[in-house]
Parts: sequence; C-alpha cells; structure tokens
Amino acid sequence: MSYRISEECISCGACESECPVGAIREGDALYVIDATTCVECKGHHDTPNCAAACPVDACVHCD
Repeated sequence: MSYRISEECISCGACESECPVGAIREGDALYVIDATTCVECKGHHDTPNCAAACPVDACVHCD
C-alpha cells in the first residue's frame, strides 16, 4: 500500500521535502504521491513523514 494526497490539499508543499524517496511532486491542482515509489517511509522513519508534516491531514493511507 501507499499514501495518497486527498482533495483537502492546500498545495503548501510541506510534504514534498519530507519524502525520503522523492515520491511526492507538485501536480496541476494538488500535490501527488507516486504510489509505485511510496514506501510509507519504511526503512527510513518510524511513521510516514508526509502525514506528519501536512497541516491539513491531506496525506492519507490508501485502503
């Protein structure tokens, strides 16, 4: 599984620099997470950094 960025995104960019594998980029309207690259920070951090950095809780786990 991976994380995704919901419509709640305010395009602040706080999450992009927190991704240890560069899976987050600025999209047309919102930031987006490449699901094939996202590792949920496993092997890098104890919890997903994008979710911790997002001020509006827009980084959510894909179910």
